[in-house]
Amino acid sequence: MVKKDPIKIVCSNKMARLNYEITDTFEAGIVLVGTEVKSLREGRANLKDSYAIVHEGEVYLHDLHISPYSFGNRYNHDPLRVRKLLLHKAEIKRLYGRTREKGFSLVPLKMYFKNGHIKVEFGLGRGKKLYDKREDLKRREADRDIERHFRLRR
Repeated sequence: MVKKDPIKIVCSNKMARLNYEITDTFEAGIVLVGTEVKSLREGRANLKDSYAIVHEGEVYLHDLHISPYSFGNRYNHDPLRVRKLLLHKAEIKRLYGRTREKGFSLVPLKMYFKNGHIKVEFGLGRGKKLYDKREDLKRREADRDIERHFRLRR
């Protein structure tokens, strides 16, 4: 019996769900070099300002910061290099069509290890306006108050 490894989250983009209304999520592999993988195993990555684009039939991840590996001397990688995402051709075509619509963009949500491979979960989202963000905060606070009230009544 083969034991599957649990999913280990390397980093997540907490601001993505606040700034974007995510409609669909996708999982993709990512092309990395050796020192990047070792640095990710140490948990040294940042998805905060990153985004993905479809260019010439391929999907690329921009502004993903993976810190240089502490023991990788001259063979270290560029922390902000553009990285290719691995998706099926039909998925790429569908993403290309959806990103051409007004206001949609590809936003990475989290990066994790799954069965020894590094995966990136990204979402197709539309940017929220300031009043949408305020509405979400009000709704979340109201839900917390209701939950607190029910907990106290028990």
